[in-house]
Formats: sequence, structure tokens, C-alpha cells
Amino acid sequence: MKPSAIRFPLITLSALAFSAACILSAPGVAAQTSKPPITLDEFLNTTEIAGARISPDGSAAVIGTEYPDWKASTYRHTLWLWTAKDGLRALTQSGSDEDAQWSPDGKWIAFLSDRTLPGSDESNAKDDSADFSSGDAKAHRAGDSDDDKTTRLWLIPISGGEAQPLYREKLDVHSFAWSPDGKTIFFSAAKPLTHAQEEAQKDDWKDVIRWREREREDLLLALPVAASLANTAARPLPHAAKEGKNKADEAKITLPTTAQTLTSSKLEIAEIAPAPDGKSLAFLTNSISHRMENPADSEIFFIPTGGGEARQITHNQALEASLHWSPDGHWLHFVVRAAGGSVDSKYQDVQGRLFRMNPTDGKVERLGSEFTGSLEEFEFLSNGDLIALGLKGTEQRIYRIEGAKVSKLPGEAGSYAGISAAKSGGSLLVRFSSINHPAQVYLAADALHPDRATALTQLNPIFAERAQPEWQPYSWKSPDGTTVEGVLLFPPGQKDARHLRMLTFIHGGPADADGNRFGADWYDWATLAASHGWLVFRPNYRGSSGYGDDFMLQIAPHLVSKPGEDILAGVDALVKEGYADPDKLAIGGYSYGGYMTNWLITETTRFKAAVTGAGAVEHAANWGNDDTTWDDSWYLNGRPWESPELYQSEAALFRMNRVKTPTHIVQGNSDVRVSYLEGVTLERALQQLGIEHSFLVFPEEGHSLAHNPWHGYIKLREELKWLDKYVSK
Repeated sequence: MKPSAIRFPLITLSALAFSAACILSAPGVAAQTSKPPITLDEFLNTTEIAGARISPDGSAAVIGTEYPDWKASTYRHTLWLWTAKDGLRALTQSGSDEDAQWSPDGKWIAFLSDRTLPGSDESNAKDDSADFSSGDAKAHRAGDSDDDKTTRLWLIPISGGEAQPLYREKLDVHSFAWSPDGKTIFFSAAKPLTHAQEEAQKDDWKDVIRWREREREDLLLALPVAASLANTAARPLPHAAKEGKNKADEAKITLPTTAQTLTSSKLEIAEIAPAPDGKSLAFLTNSISHRMENPADSEIFFIPTGGGEARQITHNQALEASLHWSPDGHWLHFVVRAAGGSVDSKYQDVQGRLFRMNPTDGKVERLGSEFTGSLEEFEFLSNGDLIALGLKGTEQRIYRIEGAKVSKLPGEAGSYAGISAAKSGGSLLVRFSSINHPAQVYLAADALHPDRATALTQLNPIFAERAQPEWQPYSWKSPDGTTVEGVLLFPPGQKDARHLRMLTFIHGGPADADGNRFGADWYDWATLAASHGWLVFRPNYRGSSGYGDDFMLQIAPHLVSKPGEDILAGVDALVKEGYADPDKLAIGGYSYGGYMTNWLITETTRFKAAVTGAGAVEHAANWGNDDTTWDDSWYLNGRPWESPELYQSEAALFRMNRVKTPTHIVQGNSDVRVSYLEGVTLERALQQLGIEHSFLVFPEEGHSLAHNPWHGYIKLREELKWLDKYVSK
């Protein structure tokens, strides 16, 4: 399909306050069947909420959105400001603005952007107020014609005025945070090379990639806000005076003149959390390359705000995240998300957990331990109460945490996300969605009553104008007697129909779970399949989160065979109960869903078609190519030479002679999570066996197809065609 056939997105963000109950009410069957099904173009034209933060006093909110720009073959990132007085308005329009944070006094918003610097030749030639929603040809990413693609820190006053950079030097920000008094912003960036080092590197290595030697340490810097804004306004661009460089200049690294270097780190500084008293800050490290090769790369450090030697506090095999100080500064809180390892033992895949740490002695305590689901995100309320998002079964709700105890707050059936609490006034900003209702941003005046929230946005109204699938949870017994749950999505108006063609659609992770939340993209397209005549079965197999640690841990060491038994038992139950036509079964999934798809087409010939993406077919080479090798080793009881039998017995490659299913394969050629070569290996095996297949490779895409929206569009278009080709309606 040509680009002109795509309807360009119109971002309609309304400040009208609709009750959550009204927004979430489901239309009747008769109304559904009278509406047309959603098209592929409409489905993938979705605007996503990339983030939302409430102002310190609760009177305003900044909302980040992401949407596809089909003409420019990229995704746009825009910031919006909501106030009770004026509603929603566009705050920025460069197309590359994200990760907004309020200043403590609520007068400024800091954000990241690679937009063109003011005063450059490119900025004068570009229309920064172009209508990005209309697909205007001018609406290309700011700086595309410039070699400078640096992601800098920018500030914009909410009272009105232009955004200004905090510095002009070429420093890509990795993370940043305001000081408690709002006078300073702390940020991290890779240590820049001197001019002499850059030239020597070009001369010595040309275009050769040095695998680990090119990784440079991170710097933790402090920028005084007022002085930095004045400095960038007064100074010329750094490249404006290239002539007259002397040897002393060529030996210096270029940092903002107002910046203070607090410390350096051999690892990337991925999060920064200043203590409430302003005397110290915590920071979290990660891999410089972003290859997740070792849990020990993710650790917490403390340092005085005046600088000095950083003190490492944690030494474990957990992937910590989301650093938050308690309001009194006595505790540093963090989470270890599902499959993020353990703070007190060897690595293992357990559910998300919440912890607090004593900054003096580093002692760690677990919070909310009575919760049997997965805790993924948390926030402090203005009165000091602690709330967290908890995934349990098919829903993610908000819970109050009191020591080991948890209590569910009142709310609508569905999935909450992205909680942000005001520092005063008791209000809460939160995102909410359900299967048939796109995510919106809601504001609750009382944080303990998210059920009384009002909607601030009305994104993606097209879904309400199209026929919606109906759905229900579904449970069955696995061969060992374990109860397994999943979700069934029916074609619109066909919840009572039987003997439907069925797509078994397997989630990735495996530490994830399908449930009552909205999804509309190249990865999560179950509702589109249902709208086009498929009964969609989404199994939460062994290894899924939200069902207890024991359920999650049972995936090891039988990485695919154990969850495979769960999935096939669910398919059998649905056929036996008359939901699914046994002669019209298909299967598909991406990432770990691709692993399972590849395995299951070697286990049975009942599936008439398969669509698989970024899934391994063997584990030894993938252990070498996958960046999360420690996770693979946990799944399979060791490294390849320590557990060769499992590496072979749990791999689809050694059973490919059983395959009869026509299979469609997709892969990003820059994927380091599941190597592109796994897709090549699967394609070669199918070619050798004479099995009908297709293989699409997306250039410059990693594990997530986030580079070019056309890649996701083509992926989904061809997968739907493949399924229809082999399983008729």
C-alpha cells in the first residue's frame, strides 16, 4: 500500500472531564454488529501515551505522546500541558521531545530532545510550529539535516515562552533529576573524547567497530539552572569558532562551562535520585552498551551532592529500577520487576517485588510480601502513604502498601499504569485501559479513590466507532493438574458462536501476562485479529507473571516443553468444548511467543498456519548471541557446556523434521536480544524440508520494531494475509 493510502493521525486531546464509569461502559452487541470492523490502517495509526506526570501542587500535568509519521518513516514524540483552567494544549512540537520532569516549584518542565539548537542555520530554516498531525512534509524530525543528533536537556516555562537548552555541547543525556530546591539539575552522559582523541580514533580504526573497547565511562554532572540558561543564551554555537585551535584546546574534553563533575562510572548511570535533604543522591547503573549481559551491571550507589567517590550499596543478581526516596529521607525504595532476579540469592525468575533500603547500612527490606501477584511500579502520596501497581491474573490494579500487607484500592475492571502523585493536595495522575478502551490519562482528586477519576484525554476515538471484539477469561487444567488461565477474544457479536477458526496468540517475556488492557501495535494485535473473524486464545502459560512465584518458576529447566504442555492443553480444551474448529487452528507469537510457536509446530501438526518473530530455534548459539545469557543459563540449568542435554532437548531445531505447518517469519537484523541468525536458521531448516514459508527482515530494527513504523505495518499486513491464506473464514 502506498503512503498516501494511510490516514494521517489527528491528535485530539480533550480537557473535558468524563467520568471513568461512563468512559469504560461497554457498548451492546447490537451496536457492535452494526459498526464496521477496524482496518489495518486505522489500527496502526494509534497514538500512544509515552508518559504523564502531575505537577507538584496537582494543578497541572505534562503528557507525552508517541505516534507514527508515515511520510517521514519515523515516530513523533510530543509534550502536552493540561491545566484545570485551559485544558490541554501542545507544549512542544519538535517531534522529538520526551521524558518530561517538573521543577520542584512547578514553574518549569525539563525534558530531553535532539531538536536543533537555537541560533543554528538549521533552526532558522525549520518551522518548529509545523502541524505534525497533518503529515506536513515540513514536519520532519528536528535536526534531520544536521549532523548533530545530540539528545540534550531543555527547559520550558509553563507560563509561556520558548524552550531553551541547558547547554550546547554534544553530550547525550542518559538520565537526569532536579535537586530538591530546584536550583540544580543532575544528569549523566558519556565522557566525551577530546578533539585529539577523536581524530586519532578515526585515523587508527576507520570504520572498524571495537566491541568493548569503544565503551566509555559515564560522567555524573551538576548544572546550576539559572547560570546555565544565561550561559547558553549568551554563548555562540560550539562549532562557530573552529579556527585557531591550539594544542591545549585539542587535549581538553568539552563540557559545559557551568557544569560540575561529581563522579565518573565505568557503567552507564541510568537513574538519579537526589535525597530530600539535598545532601546526597543515589544513582543506578546499567550496561554502557545496553546489552544486558550481567545482573551485576545493575547496582545502586550513593554520593554526596558536592561530588566525590561513589559508594556502591547493592551487590546482588537483581535488576533494580525506579529509585524513590521516602518523603522523610530515611529510606530509599526500589523495585525489581518480574524476571529481574533476586536481591538475596542467585538469579531466578520471580515476580516483581518492592524493597526499601537503609542508606546508612545498606540493609534491604521487602515490602508487600503478602501480595501473590507481581508489583511493578510505586509512588508516595502527599501524606506519606505508599501505593503500587500490582498485576494479579488478568488485571493490573492499584494497591496500598503497609509493610508486608497490601490492600486493593477501589477502581474499574481493567489495567492501571503510570501512577504519578502530587507532592501536595492528595491528587493522583494515572493511565487506565481495558481490552476495548484505549489508554487515557485520568486525574483522581483523592489518590485513594482512583474509581472517581476523570479523563483528561480522548485519544484514538476511532476504536469506539468500530466493532469491538467481546472477551472473557478462560481457565483449564494442564496435564499435571495445574490450573492455567488465559483470555478469549471473540469476533464482534459472536460470543455465543461455536466452531470458530482460532488463533493461539502467545505473549512474549515469558514474564508477562495477557489480560484486560488495551493493545494496538505491531506486537499486540489480538483485537485486530478478532475483529477480522478470529477467535483469539491468549494463554498465560507457566512462566507468566501475576500468578505467584511458584507458577512462574516452573518454567525452568524445561524452557519450552513445560509451557508448551499448558498451551496445547488449552487448545484441546477449547476444541473439546466446541469453541474452536479443530480443522481451522493457527498459532503465532513474537519474542518468547516466537520461541513457543517454533517449538509447538514441531510438537503437533494441528496448526494450519504459523506466524513467528524473533524466536530462537536452538539455545547454544543463541546463548552466545543473546545479551541476557545469565537468564538463558537460569532457564536451562547452566551454560551450554554445563547442560548440553537440555540445550538440545528443549530446542526446536533438532525436531524440525516433524514440521508440516506453513510458517511466516519476521526478524530485525540488528536484534541482540534474539539474534537475527535464529530467524535465518529457522528459514534454512524450512527451506531444506520443503515447508512453505516466508521470511521478512527489517533493516536497522532491534528486538522491538521501534525504528520505522512501516516495518510494523508490513509485518502485520503480511501476517494477516498469511493466516487468511491457510485458514479460511
